[in-house]
Amino acid sequence: MEKEPRKFVFRSTPVIFLLILSLIYFDLYWANVISFDQWKKCCSNSETIFNNRKIINETLEEKQNSLDFLFSGLLAGEDQSKLKATGFACNTAVYSVHCVANQPVRIDTRTMTVYVPTDLPVQETVIKPYARQEDHNLLKIVTPVKILHGNSTPPVCQYNHKIPAVIFSSSGFVGNVFHEINEIIIPLYITTKNFQSRVLFILEDYKPSFLSKYSKVISRLSSYAVMNPAADQSVHCFPGTVIGLKFHGHLSLNSSDVPKGHKMHDLRQFLRQAYNLKFSHVSQIKRPTLMLLSRRTTRRFLNEDEIVALMEELGFRVIVVARAKAVSNLNIFANMINSCNVFVAAHGAGLTNELFLPDGAVMVQVDLIGLEWAGATYYGNPARAMGVHYLRYQIEPEESSLLKIFGRNHTVITDPRSIHDPLGKEAYLNGQNVRINLARFRETLVEALSLVGDSTL
Repeated sequence: MEKEPRKFVFRSTPVIFLLILSLIYFDLYWANVISFDQWKKCCSNSETIFNNRKIINETLEEKQNSLDFLFSGLLAGEDQSKLKATGFACNTAVYSVHCVANQPVRIDTRTMTVYVPTDLPVQETVIKPYARQEDHNLLKIVTPVKILHGNSTPPVCQYNHKIPAVIFSSSGFVGNVFHEINEIIIPLYITTKNFQSRVLFILEDYKPSFLSKYSKVISRLSSYAVMNPAADQSVHCFPGTVIGLKFHGHLSLNSSDVPKGHKMHDLRQFLRQAYNLKFSHVSQIKRPTLMLLSRRTTRRFLNEDEIVALMEELGFRVIVVARAKAVSNLNIFANMINSCNVFVAAHGAGLTNELFLPDGAVMVQVDLIGLEWAGATYYGNPARAMGVHYLRYQIEPEESSLLKIFGRNHTVITDPRSIHDPLGKEAYLNGQNVRINLARFRETLVEALSLVGDSTL
């Protein structure tokens, strides 16, 4: 009889426990319950904050895409202040000069005159829109552009455009890949990339061969047909213009120079996309592949067959490129060199193609007598900024053909820095060939193989 109450208590325990939990829950719930109006207000505030952030982001994006912002970014300091105050200003540097108008302009392609109307007295500025301002002999073949800034009477507009114009020249050393990319293509990228293709190019000294060669680059920088002013012969109205291109340095981009933010990595990625290049890093190339750029006039490898045999002996698959036609067709050649993890050449414009190598690749420059400074400045130092390993093979006098011509004790051999043009150019650039010391060169090739081998691990 005494066990029954215990049994009853035991069976009632779960029920009592559940009742206690229910009371605790309702107490907590009613203490913290939010009314529908409060909930609606809370959600409304959250939505407002989200919308405000969205508006701020859209406003910032619109500002960054506005012409005033883009034009202003092409100048700095006093030049930028002058642009804001007067609507026109120029940036003058050692190698390049470019002028910017951030207000409506008229461009008369019959005389290549740019009219920038204001209430101020007329001022005339004349520039030659090519990024090699220090070479006065070269500038003689560049057509000038006249800019009239002030209270002038411009001709009647025949065509209206909603996008700005950029005026530059394809004169200079056209046909030489180094000068084309160094002085036109890279400065064009620097000057116009931020416009996101919403810009029209007016090409002074118009050369169809140049446009054909770099069509994939130019078409990504502008969505519009390039204008030939000599054939156009009319008056165009634009909301603003840039005359000339900004130059940062030889095969270089300087993120701290105007327009700020451009980096070599971004340019190389841009080129990969333009030419649909397959490899972004050398580790993607499974077999060591070496391209040897063979020259047929000056700076030739006199024992080229032996050099190729050495390369193959070390395990490289060797591609020898000798035809100028193959090198000039960038649509093909850019992909060829992009498939290589080592690139070997004597000093010359062909080394510019290091731009298309994948990251982690190796560029070997055979540095000839008298060309040490040019080799480092134009190709060696830029290679490092590209993410490419740079190996320099400095030849000995015994490897140069100049030794037989001048003799060991001649100043051309012993003190190249004291030799100036025209003798310097004729001797070192146009009169020198090389017979590589295979034992010495083997060490450089082994180092190159080691570098790309480490990259594929």
